Amino acid sequence: MANRPVPFADRREAGRALAAALQALASAAPVVVALPRGGVPVGFEVARALRAPLDLVLVRKLGAPFNPEYGIGAIAEGGVRFVRREDAEAVGISTGELEEVVLRESAELERRRRLYRGSGEAHPVEGRTVILVDDGIATGGTAVAAGRALRARGAVRVILAVPVAPPGTDRRLAGDFDDVLCLEQPQGFLGIGQFYSDFGQVGDEEVIALLAEARSPDG
Repeated sequence: MANRPVPFADRREAGRALAAALQALASAAPVVVALPRGGVPVGFEVARALRAPLDLVLVRKLGAPFNPEYGIGAIAEGGVRFVRREDAEAVGISTGELEEVVLRESAELERRRRLYRGSGEAHPVEGRTVILVDDGIATGGTAVAAGRALRARGAVRVILAVPVAPPGTDRRLAGDFDDVLCLEQPQGFLGIGQFYSDFGQVGDEEVIALLAEARSPDG
């Protein structure tokens, strides 16, 4: 990473770069689905450029009990659960501990569902091409869970599109998606944030505002 320029000023710029690489999909009338919260500014730019609807798929990472940042899997709305058994065994998490993590993250998933959707429903994806967008990938667990949730809702094609990911991510996740687009797969990958000049936390208010703007006639 020494002397490597930071590829993206912020998530919105990354979204515009991603949109340029996805222009050929505009004719497929896709639905853009973002992973909140960081994926929403990226997805907003993609949806606007492709003139596509923007929605969310609600997913929560399952972190190791003593290192929550180390993802061993994820849960998604609709009851989808994805756990990497080898990672769970590596950190020595018991079945009871895992269920505690699932219970805690399920409560947060439900909080976000109420906050972002209220009484509304997810955008229909049955029979549609879906572009699943995030601000980057580390382990890929949340993306895999999200992809499975979208297929369970009837999406016929799920394309994962991210600005940055570790080397080999497109090959590693090829079996989970119809296509995987990573603009940057740099050597020396330590975390998503190192590839953004501004990687500030995306708040709930920003997510709600971007979703509302995307739904407006002038969005």
